[in-house]
Amino acid sequence: MKSIKSISIHCLLALSISAMTLIPTRAGAASASDIDSASRSALQSLLANNPKANALASQSLAVLVFPSIKKAGFIVAVQRGVGALIRGNRTLGYFETVGGSYGFQAGIQAYGYALFFMDRQSLQYLNAARGWNVGSAPSLVVGNAGMSGSLGTLNLKNGIVAIFFNQRGLMGGLGLQGTKISQFSPGY
Repeated sequence: MKSIKSISIHCLLALSISAMTLIPTRAGAASASDIDSASRSALQSLLANNPKANALASQSLAVLVFPSIKKAGFIVAVQRGVGALIRGNRTLGYFETVGGSYGFQAGIQAYGYALFFMDRQSLQYLNAARGWNVGSAPSLVVGNAGMSGSLGTLNLKNGIVAIFFNQRGLMGGLGLQGTKISQFSPGY
């Protein structure tokens, strides 16, 4: 019985790894101008459609926007996307998010998220780390476009606030567990 369970887990892992081939790698990512354009467009849309996100943006030091993250898997899922760190009219850097999760899940999904950096400590953490796991970041609050009404004024002052948006596809549940964010230099 144990060998059947082991074979099943290995098959599920192989399927999930195969799903990674459907998700573009950093090397195949868009140019800096394409990442800028997509990130700024996604942020403008989020701010126009979400008053809480607009309030966060007006108080944040910078926003890291991942306009389109692809997630695929069965039991074991993987996700990847690229985005830009934006402060006002300037792009401060380009980042990749990769992640994995394990649990009762199946399907393919695309979504975006924005990380609003509310204080210098959080922004310094992003810039100092050579890739960081979201779970180790200072004071992270997570909401989605539909739930962001629950974000209170305490959340608007410290740490990092994440808001999900543009969810498409068939896969239940969004989260940032098991997610690593790293800076990179895209092609121009």
